[in-house]
Amino acid sequence: MKKRTKILAPVILAFFAVLHAAAAPAGQVVTVEDRAWAKKAVSEEKTLGAVEAKNTVAVLYFRNGTGRPALDPLQKGIALMLVTDLSQVPGLQVVERVKLQSLAEELGLGASGLVDPGTAPRVGKILQARWIVGGDIAKGSGAPLAVQETVVDVPSTGTVGQPVSQGDLDQIFRMEKDLLFETIKLLKVEVTPEVRKRLEKPCAKNPAALLALARGVDESDRGNYAKAADLYEAALKEDPGVCLAGDNLEELSARGLVPRRKPRASGTLEVLQGLRDGTSLTNRITTKEQVRTIVNPAGNTPSTPNVNVTFP
Repeated sequence: MKKRTKILAPVILAFFAVLHAAAAPAGQVVTVEDRAWAKKAVSEEKTLGAVEAKNTVAVLYFRNGTGRPALDPLQKGIALMLVTDLSQVPGLQVVERVKLQSLAEELGLGASGLVDPGTAPRVGKILQARWIVGGDIAKGSGAPLAVQETVVDVPSTGTVGQPVSQGDLDQIFRMEKDLLFETIKLLKVEVTPEVRKRLEKPCAKNPAALLALARGVDESDRGNYAKAADLYEAALKEDPGVCLAGDNLEELSARGLVPRRKPRASGTLEVLQGLRDGTSLTNRITTKEQVRTIVNPAGNTPSTPNVNVTFP
């Protein structure tokens, strides 16, 4: 009996190790593995065939055209909110933000990861995304801000739609939801009332928390992990329920990049788990790669005014 137990013990331990790894949530730290993936993806770019995944989306960072550097964190902040929300939509597969970041760096676009409009379709193809979503933050007509988005069909490089939402900074969460639901409509995905209600929940209660969160992600991308941790804590101080900040802080600690700090705020694990379940976790690109997707009928959202955009 003891001999059998000794034989089974490693098997049981291995099983739980695999189970734990499978349940590990997607994070925001760009790793050595992510950068190796990006290098390999670019090297294999010429061998890539047509995008086969019908419902795969990549969200690019938004460009700040307001002339106000204080709003630069919104470039990643808006993308973070859209990635988090779209990842909770059944039938959509969303490319991980760290994949976009590592690929942008590999293509020489800098630590910010901002993708040039002319490069966007290429990035979408390398990521094997059917659609790419990106846009601009600009001065609004009759409002301080206009967040304008362009949804592009990667295979055809054609524009699917250009929703826009206007308001002041205090309305940034409502503006993101306007873009979210218009994007869902453009992608012809139907969401149930239960999913819609979940998607209506804002990332934070005030813009200060979002700006601190986004600045933290940017510092993490640059390798400034201690500063990133300080900013995540600042975000949690502004709003203990802010999305992602608690889990991002925990990730930095778990990876040994910063000393362990206070326990993360409750309620964020569910968001990050949903993000993991809704994002593409593939670590290699081949010409035969396929992602399982589900196509649903179109949903309904309020229409938004059109504006001139420079993306893609």
